[in-house]
Amino acid sequence: MSSSPSRLTVVATLALLVAIWGTTWSVIRVSLDGFPPLTGVAVRFAIAAAVLWGLARVRGISLWQRDHVWLWLLQAVLAFSLTYGLVYWAEQWVPSGLVSVLFSTFPLFVVLIGYTILPGERLAAWGILGVLMGFAGVAVIFSDDVGGLAGPQARQAAAVVLLAPVGAAIAHVTVKRYAQGVHPLALTAPPMAITGVLLGTVALVLESDRPIVLDTAPVLATLYLALAGSAVTFSLYYWVLKHVTAIQMSLITYAIPVVAVTIGTVFMDEPLTWRMLAGSALVILGVGFAARPRAQS
Repeated sequence: MSSSPSRLTVVATLALLVAIWGTTWSVIRVSLDGFPPLTGVAVRFAIAAAVLWGLARVRGISLWQRDHVWLWLLQAVLAFSLTYGLVYWAEQWVPSGLVSVLFSTFPLFVVLIGYTILPGERLAAWGILGVLMGFAGVAVIFSDDVGGLAGPQARQAAAVVLLAPVGAAIAHVTVKRYAQGVHPLALTAPPMAITGVLLGTVALVLESDRPIVLDTAPVLATLYLALAGSAVTFSLYYWVLKHVTAIQMSLITYAIPVVAVTIGTVFMDEPLTWRMLAGSALVILGVGFAARPRAQS
């Protein structure tokens, strides 16, 4: 169990993560037809936590580790509650493909934050160029087309959702730095359970006046997001993170919008403009430059 997986296994796992997470952005839009955003996130992660906790019991894996409670809280607040709360909230007005593109700035924040926390993954000259290109891409996406693209609240929602990749990047780098010996299930089930309680409580206060509609489509969408989009993916994600660098792992984020934008355009009738294409291209190129391995001296 201590041996490293083969390169083929790692690549296949990353491809699976891209395929599943590439679909979740559009599925979130479907789930919002039945669940208010914070309620939807709480239900999603509560279900995922229950499944993973059951799996841990079946496999005889102990999840309680007092020394790692702070990691659970960090994951619950930053990686799950803040990140997904903002994503669900933003998708009420912003096309799912566009939200996925904005979230693809995640590796750029990983590079910047990792500079201080992960000394072995310091920013190189190419990384500086990549950061500049990535944020230039975001500026293009924030052009005047956004306001007309998704309504008057789109610009504000698109700007606020950029806090999601920042929070996710902090959690991602911290886990890479301090959780090498922690089982993937211990990094998923407890934080997801905390998220369910935390956002469930917040939702009771902020969304008590919003109805929950238990139609087939939003219920199935939420189950898919909980099982495939959370329980399966995050367990695999933290397993792979033990075997690759934080920057390499974050690279899957720029492949995901290709799937997300395609699904949103083809199946969700979401608009696709030249500014989104140009901005997305700059973001992807920027991430590619930022993630180039540093030359050994």
